[in-house]
Amino acid sequence: MTKNVIDSEFVKARLNENGRIVIPADIRQKMGLKPGDTVLMSFDGEVLKIESHRARIRRVQQSLRQHIPAARALSAELVAERHEEVQQQMEEWLG
Repeated sequence: MTKNVIDSEFVKARLNENGRIVIPADIRQKMGLKPGDTVLMSFDGEVLKIESHRARIRRVQQSLRQHIPAARALSAELVAERHEEVQQQMEEWLG
């Protein structure tokens, strides 16, 4: 990684004539970004924030996790509910 990314919280970049900015390779690597990945941008006052889509999903999952007891398995509950629905449908169809 380049010294300016490691030693500083800021990296200087320029907008091109089309208003595009290149995210430096070192930062893309640190963020785990690959060509074709989706990034989310937000504007807060005068600050532009860029976040990978994967990072946003992880952050939302972590914030929701605090509302679900650790012993509860939502995926198992979903599978059980779906099995019950299928059983009810089969009973309706077969009489």
